[in-house]
This record gives sequence, C-alpha cells and structure tokens, in this order.
Amino acid sequence: MQIHVGYELLYQCPKPTPMILTLNLHFTRASDVVIADHIITNPPVPITAYRDGFGNWCSRILAPPGDILISTSAIVNDTGLPDEVDTMAVQHAVEDLPAETLVFLLGSRYCETDRLSEAAWALFGDIPSGWPRVKAICDFVHSHITFGYQHARVTKTAYEAFYEHTGVCRDYTHLAITFCRCLNIPARYCTGYLGDIGVPAAPEPMDFSAWFEAYLGGRWHSFDPRNNTPRIGRILIAQGRDAADVPISNVFGANILKSFKVWTDEVKVQC
Repeated sequence: MQIHVGYELLYQCPKPTPMILTLNLHFTRASDVVIADHIITNPPVPITAYRDGFGNWCSRILAPPGDILISTSAIVNDTGLPDEVDTMAVQHAVEDLPAETLVFLLGSRYCETDRLSEAAWALFGDIPSGWPRVKAICDFVHSHITFGYQHARVTKTAYEAFYEHTGVCRDYTHLAITFCRCLNIPARYCTGYLGDIGVPAAPEPMDFSAWFEAYLGGRWHSFDPRNNTPRIGRILIAQGRDAADVPISNVFGANILKSFKVWTDEVKVQC
C-alpha cells in the first residue's frame, strides 16, 4: 500500500529567527519513499541540513519577520501490515546489552527514572520479563491516563502524568518509557505519522504521533500505549531519549504557531 503524508505549519516571527526543524522521514524509510518529503517554505528561504546525534535528519532555516509557511507532501510505500508482535522476545541482562542501547536506560528530561523506580518495581516487578512485562506496562499506562488535548502542556513529565492521570500521546509514551528504563529495559521515544488506517477515524484533528521502541530479543520493537493495539501505517520521523530530543521545531526567538495541519492517508488505487 501507499500512504500520503504531509503537514502545513504556519509560524509568525517578529524578527529574523533561527529554527531547527525535525520534520523529515527517518532514514530507515528511505527505500520506501515514492515522492520525497522535501521541505518547502513560503516565502522561500535557504535550508541546510545535518544529522543529529541520534541519526535524525534536521533542517536549519532563518525565518524572516512575519509569516512563514513550512510544508511538505510525500508518498511512502508501506507493507500494510500491523505492528509486529513477538511475545517470545526476551529481556537482556544489562551487561549483555549493546553499548548503543545503554543511553536509553538512563533518566532524561521528561523521563524521571529516579522518581518512578519504586512504583515501577511495585507494579511490574512480578510480571515475567521480556515482552510480557513491556505489554503489562503499556496496558497499565493505557488505562491509567485519560486522553485529552486540554490536558497537554509542554512541561509535563512522566512523573506528573503518572500522578495527574491525564495527558496526550507523548505523556503515555514518556510514562511507559520511564517504567521500562526503571526495569532495565532500553526504551526510546519515537515521533512520526500514524493515520486512521484500518481503524475508525478519530474525531480529533490529525496530529503527529508518539510511540516508543523497547529493545528485546536483540532488536527494537514498537509499542504504543496510547492506542495499545497493533496499528497499520506507522511512519517514523525521529527517535531520541524523549520529546526534548525530537521536537518538530526548535525556534530560537519569539514566535507564534498560527496554524497546524498534518495528514496521513492511504492512497486509494484507481481501478
């Protein structure tokens, strides 16, 4: 199957303002790209790109005073299969983990392992390790947090989401990641596109989505405590320790995000 993805973001800046954009498809989907997701700005400005420390593709611009529209439109091939489930995936001893996974055991800006370790072991310490333990974490987080955009705030941490019982997809993800790390399971934050493919359409406007990957059985596996069911058409943009590593934009100056639109739609084949 093919999926049409894209966005339109309208910013207003009072003066020339540097921005870093983390909005391109992840390099692991490069072979799936049918129409590339080139970033377009209106008015046009020079764009330079680099890879950050996690391998994400980032773009630098200097936004002019006034409005600037940042957009893309791409088509990506996809298997059309739901997220893989591997109930036999095992948890590795810390001493056996690859070095590159160790950073995803540590606390980070939104994932306070020091504050939630006791709760994690009390809740999940008796659950069999490996896939069953991560699934139990996702089940708990899914039922523990009530979803609502009115509950969103950019400063909310996993600890706060745990005690407030409310949040958006990034809060579900931060809490699940934190519990995993407390239990010595490497977990990394993911952001990308996830449309309503194969499920009833959600009433809320489309947005970028957050989920996480846990390292089990020698590789990374996707988990989604917000939806808590295997989904079709998950398209990765960026990975990091938490949302602080992969914001859609870092803006170095005063700005207003005046409008925000994201789409993720299956391309219908013409017969």
